[in-house]
Amino acid sequence: MNQVSCNQSIELESLKGRGIRLSVKREDLLHPYISGNKFRKLKYNLEEAVSKGHSTLLTFGGAYSNHISALSYAGKLKGFKTIGIIRGDELSNNLEKVLKENPTLRFAHSNGMKFKFVSRSEYREKENPEFIESLFSEFGNFYLVPEGGTNALAVKGCEEILTQDDLSFDYICVSVGTGGTISGLINKAGKAQKVLGFQSLKGDFLEDSIRKNTGDAKRWELLKEYHFGGYAKINEKLISFINDFYQQTTIPLDPVYTGKMMFGIMDLVKKDLFKSNSSILAIHTGGLQGVEGMNQRLLKRKLPLIKI
Repeated sequence: MNQVSCNQSIELESLKGRGIRLSVKREDLLHPYISGNKFRKLKYNLEEAVSKGHSTLLTFGGAYSNHISALSYAGKLKGFKTIGIIRGDELSNNLEKVLKENPTLRFAHSNGMKFKFVSRSEYREKENPEFIESLFSEFGNFYLVPEGGTNALAVKGCEEILTQDDLSFDYICVSVGTGGTISGLINKAGKAQKVLGFQSLKGDFLEDSIRKNTGDAKRWELLKEYHFGGYAKINEKLISFINDFYQQTTIPLDPVYTGKMMFGIMDLVKKDLFKSNSSILAIHTGGLQGVEGMNQRLLKRKLPLIKI
């Protein structure tokens, strides 16, 4: 799983008028099924699982999780059995119907992943040692990959996103879910660079997690006003932005992470919060597999669909 991504320059009038240079690092092109930050996060975790002689990977995620999708395929590729602990015990009522309607779980299932559907309250125990022990009792020995794939090995992988050539940028921008990707970027960024994280979830719980992975580094900031109501929340304004951006740049964005990040970047540009003549590198963390499932929900709500 050794691949490299490319930086794609963005040509928009709103940028030219302010002398701002914006490029997108196309991590979404790393792999068709293990794209973006999932590719980076799983790299060293898979090596660790192999080195310790594991044959099974177990992880956690929601019903439309990019992580569940990516890990299922990575496991199949590397010869692991995979188990997904999925939030939402109601999904266990009719698995055949769920697989028909849910493209993420259908893909994971086709890769051989076994599911255990748990209630939301039980899911919140995912870091509780007693709950983990109960999973060992149920499934036998396995290599545990945390929700979203974030741990020290994932951070190490995400440090490899930035290259020497990327040190020329003033700002590194990234969407933030569990904090692993931004932690890797902070660790690798140059001293003169500022890392901006666009939070996809509500809350103030990520700072401590990021600090644990980055030490006393000061060159980062979390922006919390672009979550559009919380994880997986979306409205017509964001849909319109994603579709317009795709039409103008040919770069597809997902509605949970990269769409919100890019909306935030362009909003900050309009507000002149970036210095004139500054350069910005936006990290495309993938997540495009989730668009199909989101479009199913948008169709039910009679909202415009996302084009990719």
